[in-house]
Amino acid sequence: MIKIFILYFLIGITASLLGAMAGLGGGIIIKPVLDLFGHYDLATIGVLSAATVLSMATVSLIEVRRMDASIDKTIGLLIAIGSILGGFLGKGLFNFLVIEVSATNGIGMLQSGLLAIILIIIFIYMRYKGLIKAYRLNNKGIILAVGILLGTISSFLGIGGGPLNVAVLYLLFSMNAKNAVVNSTFIIFFSQLSALVLLAFTTGFATYDLSMIGYMIVGGILGGFMGSNLVRKLSNKRIEMIFNVTILMIILINVYNFFMY
Repeated sequence: MIKIFILYFLIGITASLLGAMAGLGGGIIIKPVLDLFGHYDLATIGVLSAATVLSMATVSLIEVRRMDASIDKTIGLLIAIGSILGGFLGKGLFNFLVIEVSATNGIGMLQSGLLAIILIIIFIYMRYKGLIKAYRLNNKGIILAVGILLGTISSFLGIGGGPLNVAVLYLLFSMNAKNAVVNSTFIIFFSQLSALVLLAFTTGFATYDLSMIGYMIVGGILGGFMGSNLVRKLSNKRIEMIFNVTILMIILINVYNFFMY
């Protein structure tokens, strides 16, 4: 049993460390890894992931003041609000398929397949983004709509939205790596907080097996602290490299999970 505690702590700290360094959040790593081990159902994985990522994001945002990067509060808040609204849509679709349609295995396969495809697209974009024109959106309605789309996809896939956020911040708002990391973390904080608050006021947490949540949260806090301190010392190019390598590893895990369902 002690080995299981250590395993979940290591998952939390590793995912949060990489998440804080590359703006991935951590959920993009936690979800497929916990799928791989198969100890919990998809709904429980979502709760464990959200709690871990929220703890990581909280610590990372506290450390932002020491970084050579800034949060664009207008863009960040609009996308965060949109992500919260989209989160309701994504979670509603997820619950409908799991509860009403009873398609738990099917939805797990769908999540893994869609996530792999989305990450492949992001990986290709990040490798060749220098050849693609970047924009600077200012229309608040469009920015809000972008947030809703990101929130819907991220909530349905149970990933927290990190890679999607980073790619969108590069493409639509012309941010560099460090600014994309901190703004992605800012958005993730609000989306994960709202997801847990919504859960608390609807189904509650009693039906979930959260015996590992404490170990994962501690891992999230430590990973967020270490990752946010490391990213201060890294160049934008090195952060992009970490992002791409992590995305590639997650793609391989999701492809494996897809064929194992």
